[in-house]
Amino acid sequence: MRKHIIAAIQAHAAAEYPRECCGLLLAIGRAQKYFPCRNIATEPNEEFRLDPEDYAAAEDLGEVIGIVHSHPDATSRPSPHDLAMCEATALPWHILSWPEGDLRSITPTGSTPLLKRPFVHGAWDCWQVCADWYKREWGLEFEAFQRADGWWESADNASLYEQHYEAAGFVRVDRPQRGDLIVMHVGRTVHPNHAGIYIGTDPALPGEEAGAFGPGPFLLHHLYGRPSEIIVYGGPWHDRTRLILRHKDAQSKPPSE
Repeated sequence: MRKHIIAAIQAHAAAEYPRECCGLLLAIGRAQKYFPCRNIATEPNEEFRLDPEDYAAAEDLGEVIGIVHSHPDATSRPSPHDLAMCEATALPWHILSWPEGDLRSITPTGSTPLLKRPFVHGAWDCWQVCADWYKREWGLEFEAFQRADGWWESADNASLYEQHYEAAGFVRVDRPQRGDLIVMHVGRTVHPNHAGIYIGTDPALPGEEAGAFGPGPFLLHHLYGRPSEIIVYGGPWHDRTRLILRHKDAQSKPPSE
């Protein structure tokens, strides 16, 4: 990264300390520029949220080629949230520890493992592991559904799975087959708030160690606050099920699954 950009990021981090600073790296023709943004997070000392108006203003000036933020009184090591959002934005992320002054850059890999990913709501969560399975296994892609943490706790909020499954290409079925979306009630919730992929009797995922054995049937899921995993689908998980959904482009599988 160029010296004048590093200096601009450092100045912004110092001005915002002990809050996290945040901004964008722009390409304007052949030049690059750091564009400072407002951090509108509820707890700006702990996290950042770029002001959407600032992001739009930056896009009017040039192409966004990176996202920048500081870690006050901490190292530049990326948090699970940083890693997840780097993948979600498909942009490099640049993290400055302050006042230490170490700058670290991370780039999206484009292929996050389905298993053992840490939980980050809105980026690496139960819906995202399902969406990633569909993309990897069947080539299906979905829009980026926006979801606030805790949306399931209030009857005033929309029931996201129930309201959006038809528009996403799913239909309700009575018995699951491999690749069906299982939607469940987990914990204290007003709406169905958890989902997983029914993968039948074969828990294998290409290039990953499933760690699941026996006759199954198995479910790929990502429970709140825990790493993603494959479990046996039955007992309490079966009792929690509210919807069994099949995508209109589902690949047919043997009835035994």
